[in-house]
Amino acid sequence: MFYIPTRIFLAGNALQQAREHIARLGTNALIICGRHSATRSGVMNELLPLLEELQQSYEVFAEIPENPDLETVIRGKQLMLESGFDFVIGIGGGSPLDASKAIMLATANDLKEDQLYDTGLMRKRLPLMAIPTTHGTGSEVTPYSVLTDPTRKQKAGFGTDLAFPDLAILDPRYTLSLTPRVTLNTSIDALSHLLEGIYSTRRNPHLYPMIAEGMRLIVKNLKTALNEPEHLPTRANLMKASMFGGIAIAHSSTTLQHSIGYPFTTEFGIPHGLANGIFMRQMMDFYYPAVEEELANVFAAVGITRDQFYDWLSSFPIDVRVPISDAMIDEKIPEIMAARNTVISPVKPTPDELRALLKSVQQEKI
Repeated sequence: MFYIPTRIFLAGNALQQAREHIARLGTNALIICGRHSATRSGVMNELLPLLEELQQSYEVFAEIPENPDLETVIRGKQLMLESGFDFVIGIGGGSPLDASKAIMLATANDLKEDQLYDTGLMRKRLPLMAIPTTHGTGSEVTPYSVLTDPTRKQKAGFGTDLAFPDLAILDPRYTLSLTPRVTLNTSIDALSHLLEGIYSTRRNPHLYPMIAEGMRLIVKNLKTALNEPEHLPTRANLMKASMFGGIAIAHSSTTLQHSIGYPFTTEFGIPHGLANGIFMRQMMDFYYPAVEEELANVFAAVGITRDQFYDWLSSFPIDVRVPISDAMIDEKIPEIMAARNTVISPVKPTPDELRALLKSVQQEKI
């Protein structure tokens, strides 16, 4: 099975290409974004005049933090209901896009804070347009939203077909302002998604060519993006790779590769993509016996060996050591073991195996 209901525009000037479809989304939009990226990227300079031309009113909710929490989603929902917004525009990296999905669904289904992970209560939706300003999460083409519950210090997600955006506007010009650090972290996140399209027990072989092409685009273009940040063809290739990664996990979901990194984001503030990256080699080694043939085929399609991939990966500053204590490791093991991502991994770790994986990034002398 292959399913994605999102209409995708991947091009320079993508907003204008999508004009007639944007006009049909609604009459009053809540624009959901972080405090800076929507303006710094140049999206607002093109989006707001277009909405005015289309006679669509709007308001900007620029309050999405790096890791959106449940309370922020409810504030967005209340604003939607009070002002009668009939469609949503999400702009930014994964955090604003994920928050946009959650706010849209919370509004349509009148969800309370303690109901935001309950997809059984999600029966209706509102139109949603997603405009990514990074090339990492692929959230513009997935049915997932990852939120943080600060009271539990837990990062978790939900998935429902109702969360798929109606429109995805992928314009590589909007990524030219990314810093080198964000460029690296988001690209590593996209690489994680592509690999998890192979790792997951829900893997879809029909997507393997897309996964291989996405990996090839990242391997061939990431260093150029870091060295020449305004090289537009490179940014376009990385944005395409991110989209391929999003499509892959839309079908396969993520795995332990993701759930093992979530505590490092909530506890230590490590960016999500980097949290994936610090475990990338360890997870591939751990999974390898179960997916040896699939990985061999995809690396052959990319044109490198696994050892060459490891050499390439080690050339980036992602080998981070974290001050996680033995006590915290013991505390986090049940949470990670119970995560839905872990359940669909090709190899289910024992608690001792998971402890060894976590200790592999532990600073000495904790």
